[in-house]
Amino acid sequence: MRFRLLRRRLTVSAPRVSVRSTLPWPFVWLLGAVVLGFSGALAVWAFEFGKEIAGLDRNAQQELVQLRREVQQLRTDLSTAQSVANTSDSLLITERSAQEQLMLQIRQLQADNELLRSDLGFFERLIPGSGTDSLSIRGLQAERLSDTQMKWQVLMIQASKNAPDFKGALELTFAGTLAGRPWSATQAPVPQQVLIKGYLRMEGLVDIPAQVVVKNVTAKILQGSSVRSMQSFNL
Repeated sequence: MRFRLLRRRLTVSAPRVSVRSTLPWPFVWLLGAVVLGFSGALAVWAFEFGKEIAGLDRNAQQELVQLRREVQQLRTDLSTAQSVANTSDSLLITERSAQEQLMLQIRQLQADNELLRSDLGFFERLIPGSGTDSLSIRGLQAERLSDTQMKWQVLMIQASKNAPDFKGALELTFAGTLAGRPWSATQAPVPQQVLIKGYLRMEGLVDIPAQVVVKNVTAKILQGSSVRSMQSFNL
C-alpha cells in the first residue's frame, strides 16, 4: 500500500501542487513603490541626459545669470527715473507756487497803485481853488458797474481855513435817455443830509433800468432851498 502511494507521487499521474507566496501585502506595495520610484528616476535621468546630448542646457545657466543682471539693471534704471520724475514734479510744484505768489504780489501792487492814485487825486482836490465860495464840489465821478447799477463818488470841500461845520444836503441827479426819450432820476427820494468838517468824501450805488443810457450826473449841495455848490459829470 505504501509502495503504491509512493509510486503515484513519483510518476506522471501524481496530483498537481500549487505554490503560493507567503509575502505580506504591505511589503508587496512597498516593493512596487520602490520599483516605480526607480523607474521615474531613471526616466528623469534619461530626459536630462538627452537634453545634454542635444545641447539644450549648454548655455542656460549663463543666460539665466545674464537675465538676472539685466533685470537688476532695469530695476535700478526704473528707480533712477522715478527719482528724477519725483524731483521734477517737486520743482514744478514749487515753480507754480512761486508764480502764484508773484501774481498775488503783482495784483496787490496794482491795487496799492490804484489806491495811491485815488488818494493823490483826492488830496489834489483839497487844494483851494480860485473861486470866492468856500464850499465847493471838487470831485464827482460815476461809472456803470452793470446793466442795472451805477457807482458814484463825490468830494465836498470847504476851501477857507477855520471854516465852520456845514450842515446841508447832497442831491444827485442822473440824466439820459430811455427808448430814445429823455430820462432822469435822483439818487434818493429826498436829498441826503451831510455834515462837512473841512472836507467830506461820499460814494454809493444807484439802481437804474437796464434800457437807460446815462449821459450825465449832477451833484448839488443844498442849504435849505438854495444851491451852495453844483458840479456835473458827463459819461
